[in-house]
Parts: sequence; C-alpha cells; structure tokens
Amino acid sequence: MARDYYEILSVGTNASADQIKKAYRKLAMKYHPDRNPGDTEAESAFKECTEAYEVLSDDQKRQIYDTYGHDGLKNSGYRGPGNFEDVFSSFGDIFGDLFGFGGARGQSRRDGPIAGNDLRYDVSITFMEAVHGTTKEVELTRRDTCWTCEGTGSRPGYKKQTCPSCNGRGQVVRSQGFFQVSSTCPQCHGDGQIITHPCNDCNGSGLVAKTKKVSIKIPAGVDSGARMRLKNEGEGGRKGGPSGDLYVIIDVEPHDYFQRQADTIYCRFPIPMVEAALGMTTEVVTIHGKKKLVIPEGSQSGDSFTLRGEGVKNLRGRGKGDMIVELQVLTPTNLCEEQKKVLREFDKLCETKGQKKEQEGFFAKLVNEVMGKMAEK
Repeated sequence: MARDYYEILSVGTNASADQIKKAYRKLAMKYHPDRNPGDTEAESAFKECTEAYEVLSDDQKRQIYDTYGHDGLKNSGYRGPGNFEDVFSSFGDIFGDLFGFGGARGQSRRDGPIAGNDLRYDVSITFMEAVHGTTKEVELTRRDTCWTCEGTGSRPGYKKQTCPSCNGRGQVVRSQGFFQVSSTCPQCHGDGQIITHPCNDCNGSGLVAKTKKVSIKIPAGVDSGARMRLKNEGEGGRKGGPSGDLYVIIDVEPHDYFQRQADTIYCRFPIPMVEAALGMTTEVVTIHGKKKLVIPEGSQSGDSFTLRGEGVKNLRGRGKGDMIVELQVLTPTNLCEEQKKVLREFDKLCETKGQKKEQEGFFAKLVNEVMGKMAEK
C-alpha cells in the first residue's frame, strides 16, 4: 500500500503551500542522490518525497488526492513524476537554492526575468601554483544574453503574442472521465506567450554563443577539489534576468619531490651513508626556498625532522603548516676494489668494537621469537 503523501512530508492535511514547499526543501536537501552517492535508500526516499511534493503542490492534484486518494490519481491519468532526470528538472526553483551549480538558480515567474544557468569550469594547476597562488586567464564560450533582442527572443520592433492554446495561462486542461488534469502548455512551454517574429541572431532563444576571457585569481593554499565562485560569469539571463555564476573546480598536479597532506609538506631527503654516520649540516629545498638542516651522527633511514612554518599557507589565515623531512640513507654502489677493502676493514673494526654483536643479538632474538610462534601452532 502506497504511503500517505502528507505523512511522507511530515505535514498536516491542512498544510499551506508554503509549509509543503518548506518541508520538501528540507527532505530534498537530506536525501538528494548528489549528497548521498551510491545510497539507494536515500535515492528512493528522495523520489518518494518528490512525488508527494508534486501532487500536494498542485491544487488540482491535491484536491483529487484528498477526495479519492491514490486510486483517484491513477484514474485521472497520473502516473508519477517519471524518471529521475524528469523529477530533477521539474523542480528547478527548489534545486536552484539547494545546489551551487548544474542548473538554473531558481525559476522566475514565467512572465518575469529569468536568471541564467550556473556553469562549471575545471582548471588544472601545478603543485607550486597551488602553494603560492596564481592567476589563470581562460577563454570560455558560453551562451550569453543576445544583444540584438536583449534576451526577449523577439525581433526588434515586435512583441510576443498571447498563446492561443492556453490563453496566456501557461497551462492547458484536459478532461479524463470525471476529472480535469492541468499540464504545461506544449505550444508556449508554460510561458503564456509565443514569439511570432523570432530574433534573427538567437532564433528566439534570447541567448547567443559568445567567447570571453575570464581572469581567475587562485589564492595560495588551495588543494584539489577546491571550488571557487565567480559571480555573474555564468550563462546570460533572459528577459532582463541576471547572469548565472561560474564555478571553478581546482585540480592540482602532483609534484615529483613534495607531497602534501592538508597544510603539511612531506619529502624524502637522500643522504650518503658516511654522512649519515658522521652527521652533517646541509641545506634542504622547501616550498619557500633553501633551509639549513642539522643531521646528527648515527642517523638512520626513516628518521624525520620537522621544519616549522615551512608548509602551506592556511586558507583560513591560520599561518603556515610544517615541513617533515624523512631521511633516506643511500648505500653506495659500483664500488672499486679499494673501496671494498676499506669497507671490509671497517667491518672488522666494528666486530672488534663489539658493534656487530648488538646486531647479531637483535636478529637472534627475532629468529627465536618467530620460531617459537610457529612451534605453538
């Protein structure tokens, strides 16, 4: 048995249109698939509340439902809001407020100004550009308000005429049995008016393709996935409506030497075996330039050192992160006989000093531990 529409939206049967719309906004925000990727239960709940809203927000459908319930709607020819894309596009005024881009920012009245669609542009920047900030100038081709007709769609000197099919209402009514069902006028598409003399430049759409250079100022500290909003740089409006916005999505290319986690920079610093053993003072390259690093004698691969304030600038003004330098001790290769001789002598000297016993004791302990565990099994 189908659930009660009022119950789905958690409103009373005497709820006003505003209360119904407010309830739907809340549920749509919670269950929309874009906010719950891969969650089939959320998608099902979203479709359910959307169907409830479509019926209860339409006075005629609501009256039929209140009187005859779900069976009355079926008998009147109502079969639900259709597939998901149809559902989404049917409620532009709701979703324009909920989401940042991907559609019109709320539908205006059919006889009033219409805001332009928001647009998305993906820009790729280098690791260092993300760290220090940069300015990118891009060339965009988008639909903008037609200069000739100023977005009206009509040829200059001509005005729209009242649609003869719906007499300017934007809706047509058809009878089915004892019921009358209202739907969007197929001739004027809900506008209530038709263009008798389309503009020669935009063919009546009110929009033409235009190419424009846009300067994008990217702040220091951005990371992949960051979203920037450029107001009024989206698609042009119609009938005097404002332009949409342009949303720039940042993608940062990886670096060969540096890695980043939030505001912290990580890198591996190769050091010769002898210098790791003897210790040294050297210079390391950071994202802000060269810095001195003191490496104590006896350092091992994996030892790390923190350089305070040598990380990425925080976007919220909380200073800079740190840089973590991890040592990578290099074992010499392609040794000549003289070098090998010196190392053998060094090895014997280590044995004399008892340094090898410490290593052998460690491995003996490890072997006994492993073998003991295997014997227990």
